[in-house]
Amino acid sequence: MAQGETPGKTSGFWQRLVGRIARADDSAETSPPPPPAAPTDASAAARTAPRSRTRGTNPPPDLADFELGAEIGRGAMAIVYKATQRSTGRQVAIKRLALSREFSADDLADVRDRFMREARAARAMEHPDILQVVDAGQDGNDAWIALEYVLGRDLSLFTRPGQLLPVREVVQLGARLARALHYAHSQGVVHRDIKPANVMLDRVNGSLKLMDFGIARVGDGSRTRTGLVLGTPSFMSPEQLAGLAVDGRSDLYSLAVLLYQLLTGTLPHQSESMARLMQQIATEPAPDVRTHRPSLPESLALVLAVALEKRPELRYASGEQMARDLDAVLVMDLQAEPTAPQASSRTGGAFAQTLRLQAGEAGQNPRSSATGGPPSDPPQVP
Repeated sequence: MAQGETPGKTSGFWQRLVGRIARADDSAETSPPPPPAAPTDASAAARTAPRSRTRGTNPPPDLADFELGAEIGRGAMAIVYKATQRSTGRQVAIKRLALSREFSADDLADVRDRFMREARAARAMEHPDILQVVDAGQDGNDAWIALEYVLGRDLSLFTRPGQLLPVREVVQLGARLARALHYAHSQGVVHRDIKPANVMLDRVNGSLKLMDFGIARVGDGSRTRTGLVLGTPSFMSPEQLAGLAVDGRSDLYSLAVLLYQLLTGTLPHQSESMARLMQQIATEPAPDVRTHRPSLPESLALVLAVALEKRPELRYASGEQMARDLDAVLVMDLQAEPTAPQASSRTGGAFAQTLRLQAGEAGQNPRSSATGGPPSDPPQVP
């Protein structure tokens, strides 16, 4: 796991990130238009009613122990099926990744090897709030991963106005997720894509599952056939947007963005321009969460402010530290439910979803016309 930048390297980090933003308009004139949008990331568990019934008649050898059932999700690089493991009778979710379609032949072997390393690391993790990896393997040039099948809804449902969770419940979920990340980081695993869509909640039985460990890293350093990679810009830390090595503190930054959105229904940084959004994340302090919900306690606002620091060394050093502070907020300052926030008129949530971004040049968008109009945004994956 890479460590945070040393003080001596800090200025170079900011020069690199801000420099990429400054070059956006110059390079955008010659950038090719983005390809059509791909569907959203598929989750490891059922989110909606099954679609068409699709059964594999001749499953690949690696998948022989699984009987594929209904398709339950489809993403930019994967299709997810509900399945039954023949040897145990256990219900699982099978995510099949079309690596050969997305990555060039030169990168394919390295991408497959990286996927298997990440899958093995994720499979070794055993935590009640982390979705369990059951098995993984290769299917010709592609790959698959078998995941624990769970019920519930992902947290993106609870980021909408009028559907926010009670504040105490959000803080409790935040503490649980921080401890789950602390465990993963202690195992040398960084998630890299913390966002509401990657957290499954079943409020009936209290089940909470953090999903898709390692998937975001599969394409690191490799260029897809279309020259694009996937990302969720609004939740990325400054160092992740800059393309630098990240450690667990980057995940904690993303967790703070997630909590901010669950508490207010809005994001700390928003813009209709990718270049402007990157500049905000790199250089502008996140607005105090009480700007959007004044009734929240100061102690909670301070926890989020620390986790949202621009420099990794100023954030919480571990998920356990963040969890303890959230526990303290629950005990000391959340005896009564704060009033709900007013509906926000802010826009710019397009970058809160998985997008296709130019590899190595996220935020550099083609101009909308040859006359020098503002940069256009990359297509959102529906």
